[in-house]
Amino acid sequence: MSRPTIGVLALQGDVREHLAALTGAGADARPVRRPGELDAVDGLVIPGGESTTISKLVDIFELREPIDKRIADGMPVYGSCAGMIMLATEVLDGRADQRGFAGIDMTVRRNAFGRQVDSFEAPVEITGVPGGGFHAVFIRAPWVERVGAGVEVIGTVTGGPAAERIVAVRQGNLLATSFHPELTGDPRVHAYFVELARTA
Repeated sequence: MSRPTIGVLALQGDVREHLAALTGAGADARPVRRPGELDAVDGLVIPGGESTTISKLVDIFELREPIDKRIADGMPVYGSCAGMIMLATEVLDGRADQRGFAGIDMTVRRNAFGRQVDSFEAPVEITGVPGGGFHAVFIRAPWVERVGAGVEVIGTVTGGPAAERIVAVRQGNLLATSFHPELTGDPRVHAYFVELARTA
């Protein structure tokens, strides 16, 4: 598969930016709002946004069971920021009624770095992504407090008050970052995911 088809869950959040980044990284990128659109993709991006809102909209658009099934069947999925929360098996400081896809065996803390005014940028070294530190943008971001035995920590913050916090993980075909690579103009994380989808 030379050019995988990758969907972006287009219910809420920074959908356009992910579509552009995926296209630039060599994918056929398209929005996904309905189960039939999900059937047509090789991989899926769950964008940043508001995790409780995304959780509700997934049910309204009848996408929860189809996405759960595709994840169980091995479809590559990448979640950024709120998408990381949606992929976690456990969420701290979340709402009682929010439900994710529980694909990655990890505990994440919602809004761990603080409120919108506490958003920041920091370098992150990402295993498997060549080219040195990634300039990461954190906006009301989660961090990972626990990972299971099958989860690979591929990125931690390398400086500042958040040094050593886990902000990028991979478990099989599932990838998650606390930060927003779609906002930086650096295509490397999306290229990493496109390659993952291509070889899955």
